[in-house]
Parts: sequence; structure tokens; C-alpha cells
Amino acid sequence: MMALTLDTPWLEFDLGGQMRVLSWAINRPGLVTARRILWREVRNADLPPDLDVPTWLHGALKARGALDAVTFLTSRDIVHHHVAEAQVEDVTACAVATVGLSNAERIGHRLDRSGHSWGTINVALRLNAGQGGGLTDSAMIEALSIAASARTAAVMEVGLDLPTGRATGTGTDCIAVAALPGDMAFAGMHTALGQAAGQAVYTAVHAGAQEWMQTVRPAL
Repeated sequence: MMALTLDTPWLEFDLGGQMRVLSWAINRPGLVTARRILWREVRNADLPPDLDVPTWLHGALKARGALDAVTFLTSRDIVHHHVAEAQVEDVTACAVATVGLSNAERIGHRLDRSGHSWGTINVALRLNAGQGGGLTDSAMIEALSIAASARTAAVMEVGLDLPTGRATGTGTDCIAVAALPGDMAFAGMHTALGQAAGQAVYTAVHAGAQEWMQTVRPAL
């Protein structure tokens, strides 16, 4: 059974078994096999400009016995994580998201963020394809695109306006999609898999973005 464990400064999403995970996470990016996805909370002071971040994180993961984990970094207080599940036909999707928007961007633009605090949106999406089995490589890629689209829709709907236009995400977002291998070849918006994935990610990210807008943004 999958499980979520908060152990500050870590948040661990146990997938319930070995699964294929597709991401561009700082630890174990690409298409890998993993049992768990981790968040490591950091502050700006933890990451000075001259720090070799991958080496530092490798040491922290080694000390935790977690070098096997796909791992995100976030400056968002990980107590404020959001979980959403969706079931469509025989497909189940579970999304876990941490949402910070202090370095938000409008797609196609880039603001000068030097001297500012960093936020990010990190999303882990676990998919259970039910009787249809697992996903092909192409379906994993398509599911990742669905998750990114859902993230963007959720951020746009909270209405964070920048000098360059309405925010669509941050400059450091990361998404990881986990699923078993199999023959399911499609995960677009016309499929049960795409619908469930989109619902779960949208709901989790929207809740996190709303919370950030209500509690963090006024203090900036």
C-alpha cells in the first residue's frame, strides 16, 4: 500500500512497490525504477551560490539511506503539502504536491529573480491503470504532459499576475509520474487515464496555490 510520511525536512511518498518513475528530479532523473519519491525542504541559506547542490544532496540522501529515491528540492514548508485522488473507470490517480510561487514565471518570459526567495511546484503522480495493466514509455510521457497541463491550469486560475502576464508556473517546477510497466499506450485527455491524472494533479496544485496566495503572498 502506498503511504505518505512527513519527517521534516523530508516528505516521503512510498509508492507501495517498485514502479517506473519518469521525471527531471535532481536525484535519479529520467526514466528509472524506484519505490519512493522524496521532498527535501531547504531554505535559501542552505544553498549558497558556491554550493555543489547535487553533491550536497547526495550526502544528505546517503545519510538517510535513500539514494534510491527520486528526490525533489523545495523551499516550501513541506507541512503544507496537498494530496488529491481521482478515480475514472478502473484507473486511480494519486497526486501529492507542494506549491510555492515566490519565483513564479509567465511561460515564454523570464524575470530577474536574483536576490529573491525561491519557491517551486513539485508534483508526484502515482497511476494505477487497473485491469488495463501498466503504461508504455510513450504513455508515461503523455501522462507527464497531462500533469504539466493540469499544473498550469491550476496556477493560472489562482490569478497571480506578474509584470510579464499571468503566472503559469515557477522557474523550478518538477513533476514525477509513477506507474507499472505495461501495454497501455495512451494517456491523453480523451482517456480515463488522462482524465484521472489531470483531476488529481489539478486538485492538489490548485489547493496548494490557493493556500500560498492566501497565507504567503500577503507577507512578501
